[in-house]
Amino acid sequence: MPELPEVETVARTLRPHVVGSTITGASLLRETSLHPLSLRPEDLRGCRITGVGRRGKLLLLDLDAAAAVREDLRKAQGLRLAVHLRMTGRLMTHPAKTPPGPHTRCVFDLQGPQGEQRLFFDDVRAFGLLLAGAPDTLARWSFWRELGPEPLELTESAFAACLSQKNAAIKAVLLDQKVLAGVGNIYADESLFAAGIDPRRKAATLSPAKRNRLLQCLKNVLRCSIEQCGSSIRDYRDADGNVGAFQNSFAVYGKGGQPCGVCGRPLEKVRVAGRGTVFCPHCQK
Repeated sequence: MPELPEVETVARTLRPHVVGSTITGASLLRETSLHPLSLRPEDLRGCRITGVGRRGKLLLLDLDAAAAVREDLRKAQGLRLAVHLRMTGRLMTHPAKTPPGPHTRCVFDLQGPQGEQRLFFDDVRAFGLLLAGAPDTLARWSFWRELGPEPLELTESAFAACLSQKNAAIKAVLLDQKVLAGVGNIYADESLFAAGIDPRRKAATLSPAKRNRLLQCLKNVLRCSIEQCGSSIRDYRDADGNVGAFQNSFAVYGKGGQPCGVCGRPLEKVRVAGRGTVFCPHCQK
């Protein structure tokens, strides 16, 4: 599943293609790709895309509804289209009148600075989700409402509050989207290795020094991945169709049994919080 760096990269690469464009038409091709709380895609006709951003693993398109076809939406403030890419979701633009592909779940026709074009939401495994609505609608979505803070914005004291009284393994805590938004298996493993912390250690037992080092390592790993456009393991592509490069910098993820790049001893693979976890027993005490 795309994590924070991948979704951030999609947002950055999609932004120049769609910001300033008006949605002139929309067609939902798979009903299960639309959240039950969502406005229908065709309800967004006349809305202008004013920004593309991210919250955790969610991609966000900010919409100005002042000229919406639906009159009751014209006074809506903070209207957004949230896209959960899940495992295989992609958002990419195509020339106008491009026919949908076999895995296209929703099509938006756009008119804007780039001329006429189409925005496809493609999703091979169909686990992705679209939700369009105002802030009160998003607040009713439990996943959105319960998202934890953004790790790149955390202070040391806020991170301490996130980990206090957490008796679960630190790897499990990092993966919990209610504790931190956007961190998944890749960046949990990589940051714990960089910080020299055993992924099975109880989160609440970390000393202040270890906790602060983990936060700094987590931020460094995320920023480094963003600079390299994320990690492409299987399906991930940015909005230009390009793969990321951070997978070439992995220290431990997916390398169970291989020698540690620091000490040369074999990396061990175990399961923590139900997820495959790779670490160095020597370097991560």
